[in-house]
Amino acid sequence: MSEVLIKVENVSKKFCKQLNRGLWYGVQDLATGIVGNSKERDLRKAEFWAVNDISFELKRGECLGLLGHNGAGKSTLLKVLNGLIMPDRGRVEMRGRVNALIELGAGFNPILTGRENIYNNAAVLGLSKAQTNNKLDEIIAFSELEEFIDTPVQYYSSGMKVRLGFSVAAHLEPDILILDEVLAVGDAGFKIKSFNKMMELMKTAAVLFVSHSMPNVARVCNKVIFMQHGKELYFGEDIHKGIEMYFDEFSGESSMIENDKGASISNFKINSKPADKIESKDNIVQVKYGDDLVVECEIEIKDPTVQEYYILMSITDKDLKIVANFITNKFSPTFKVKDKNHIKMVFPEMLLIDGEYSITYFVMSNNGNENQYTYLANYRNYTKFKVTGLKENVYASIFLKGDVYQNGELLVK
Repeated sequence: MSEVLIKVENVSKKFCKQLNRGLWYGVQDLATGIVGNSKERDLRKAEFWAVNDISFELKRGECLGLLGHNGAGKSTLLKVLNGLIMPDRGRVEMRGRVNALIELGAGFNPILTGRENIYNNAAVLGLSKAQTNNKLDEIIAFSELEEFIDTPVQYYSSGMKVRLGFSVAAHLEPDILILDEVLAVGDAGFKIKSFNKMMELMKTAAVLFVSHSMPNVARVCNKVIFMQHGKELYFGEDIHKGIEMYFDEFSGESSMIENDKGASISNFKINSKPADKIESKDNIVQVKYGDDLVVECEIEIKDPTVQEYYILMSITDKDLKIVANFITNKFSPTFKVKDKNHIKMVFPEMLLIDGEYSITYFVMSNNGNENQYTYLANYRNYTKFKVTGLKENVYASIFLKGDVYQNGELLVK
């Protein structure tokens, strides 16, 4: 059985909204802290719980993702776990060497060079100079800062600080690694290296990971906590349930017709169910992971000069990120214009993670000029569907391929 490295029992932390009152409360807490006045652990005027009754365990070899909107209490909880602030209630037990990167450049002395900061961080963790020397070349190489390692850190860019900080945190053999949004900065190549390193660390360490990037969470975490206003609303191994709860906090971009001067789109259907601008969550069409997705609509061209047109369909998640694209002219000759065309697009085996998605529709024309496209219509996030049934931690970003029907006739397979 894996060793439990982090044990959190009913932890709560409060703050005061008013500075002067908060300073006075601080004096009172110092005076009563010795005798342990339990009343001082209750909320007083202008106080609020930043973290409220959080409990969980994390074993060696596990990665826990902390999810929640800004102000949910994630960073406060990490500071309590790292010993930077004391909880007002509850108990925290941390076993082994803890290394944390909870703020950009945290723990770095800006006057010292990158090399000197490596030695400082290692010394804080209890490593000798000889032990640090054995890791030094590996740390510098991973950070890709060989040319600037003897430059003062104050001259580093934000990305350089992240690379050095993560490299130090990951290579000093921590038992517990705490990361708070540090991977939001940095180039794609370093992010890939960092994820690979995190997967390697998870074999011997417990990792706490805070991020607003749900693909990152789905990729590396095997447990999640979803927090709202300091409270723990979900804790478990169903990563996609936690991600869906996170996205449900945001209303997303509303449906709208941005342009319909050259064409109009109507009678939307998803898997044979009406889907015209559906806003109610109860009426959103559900598609099981791996099942076919069938999208239908009717196109009417208003511009009499249009000779042929194309349809572009774009799918976005609740984070407003494009996860799939489909354009008809990649798969067939363009459609010949009629008064009204019934278009049916069949996408076999929909491979998107659990969650709610919006579809944006574009109608385009180039009248034979491949270098000049005209947008005839743009229906932004106009229909929605929900994917359910995925149990694995994967995140898909794909180009859709499927069959296209015009007026019932199969055009492409």
